[in-house]
Amino acid sequence: MRSAVDWATLILGAGPAFEVKTTEPQSEIPTTAIIDSLRGLGLIDALADVCLRPLTGGVSSDILLVETGGRRFCVKRALPRLKVAALWEAPVGRNSAEALWLGTVATWLPDCVPAVLGQDEAAGVLAMAYLEPERFPVWKAELLAGRTDAAFAGVVGDRLGIIHSKSTKRSDLAAAFANDTTFEAIRLEPYLRATGARHADLAARLNGLADRTAATRLAMVHGDVSPKNILHGPEEPVFLDAECAWWGDPAFDLAFCLNHFLLKAIHRPADREGYLACFASMAGAYRRHVDWEDPAALDARTASLLPALLLARVDGKSPVEYLVDEAKQQAVRMAARHLLQHPVDAPMAILPLWEQLT
Repeated sequence: MRSAVDWATLILGAGPAFEVKTTEPQSEIPTTAIIDSLRGLGLIDALADVCLRPLTGGVSSDILLVETGGRRFCVKRALPRLKVAALWEAPVGRNSAEALWLGTVATWLPDCVPAVLGQDEAAGVLAMAYLEPERFPVWKAELLAGRTDAAFAGVVGDRLGIIHSKSTKRSDLAAAFANDTTFEAIRLEPYLRATGARHADLAARLNGLADRTAATRLAMVHGDVSPKNILHGPEEPVFLDAECAWWGDPAFDLAFCLNHFLLKAIHRPADREGYLACFASMAGAYRRHVDWEDPAALDARTASLLPALLLARVDGKSPVEYLVDEAKQQAVRMAARHLLQHPVDAPMAILPLWEQLT
């Protein structure tokens, strides 16, 4: 998870020192405030030296590895403007939603989330356990290397289904995750509405999907179930980065993750069979837990969101960085447009088209 760069070193302050190893301008990361916050949470001894190392991954937060007194843990600080080319701003109170999501899931599946160590809501700081990348590789890196594992994808779908199913039985969570403003700012607008602005003939369809998703309130939604936010643990998948957490449509989570298998099948056609096997395995394992509504209804919403999210990953505010070939972008664009204009009623019905494309 560490960036493969040469770190510049800076020692700040008198007395107990903290070391910041980073290539970023120091003014961009308020290291002194973060250290003060962690000391206030009791995670750093007042007399201890501290080393901060920025970690790679994510566009919405500063993520740091903290090393102090023989301990290592992570800290996140939400950013008001995301690190993408397009202007993309979001409320900075997102860490509170993430802490609550992680804590809630820990009561059901404790091995599927990192332990939350502390939160300073006022400072926007969230501290959690650090999981060694040697034992917990990022699933996205595995997939991009062509290392597909349909059985693991099935476990991810199974655990996500459990989370959604258990949350629907907790009426108190609806109010706890009433984060409509954040979800609109960080998901619906940049993915669906912004894409509609670039495809005027599909704007009504994409805005309609955004409106329907905003109005569907059934479960505790993670909001960013992506291989980049899932660690391939030795026993369980570990879900990270739940700052989009919201009480809403569980179909969004499922579609958001399934979308990545389709994109990678275009990116690496030689590994198409493995990616599509992951798609089928995850979708099937998830569906077995749909007990809060007719599974066919969830299938239909998932299938309608998938092409919208596909189009968003080439023409929205957060395009996938690995799909740089224009011909491959156009293949995704045309297939997504076709499916938006000719909807199917279940995710599995999309696979025949993808087999033709790749």
